[in-house]
Parts: sequence; C-alpha cells; structure tokens
Amino acid sequence: MAVYVSNIVIEQGYSFDTSFQLEDTRTNEPLILTNASTKATLKKTYTSSSSVSFASTITSPEQGTISISLTASQTRSLKPGRYVYDVKIFNEGREYKAVEGAALVRAGVTT
Repeated sequence: MAVYVSNIVIEQGYSFDTSFQLEDTRTNEPLILTNASTKATLKKTYTSSSSVSFASTITSPEQGTISISLTASQTRSLKPGRYVYDVKIFNEGREYKAVEGAALVRAGVTT
C-alpha cells in the first residue's frame, strides 16, 4: 500500500478536522476498511518523545474514508510552527502507514 502524503493547516484554538479517502493502489478502487482501526499522531519532529493524538475514525469503511480531528482545547495547547503527523491502519494483525505529512499550526488573533 502506498503512503498518501497530505500537508495540513491547524488553526490554534479552533477545532480541526479533515478526512482522507484511500484507494487500493493495485485496483484504483476504494480501500475497503471493514474491521480495521486507525491511530493518528502529531509530533514536533519524527524523533520527539511527546505527541498529540488525533481522534481518528473510519467514517466509511466501504469507501476507504478516514477522519481525524483535534478539539479546540488540544489545538490551543499547541505552539505555532511546523509539525509532522501520520495515520496508521491496523487490519488483520498488520499495521500500515496510510497517510503522512507536514502540519502547520498557525496562531490565532481572536481568542
């Protein structure tokens, strides 16, 4: 399975959510995610020991759609700057990296 690269922008102090529709690279059909689970993590760098966990759900298993989100409280605690993140899929005892990319946390003016 190929890793989908998607850079995201997170506004500090606001709720964040986005979704990804994954496809099977062999067939170009939606990746079937029935009975799978996901985990998504945000870190300052790949080697950082601290991290923030996204809420991660499979919103449409038949269409290969995964959603990730952070609460306004979670984004408020992030310092503005560049981060990295990835989304993993766990299915039938195997683990796959499905999505990765850079995340830009932008400071807000209105509090």
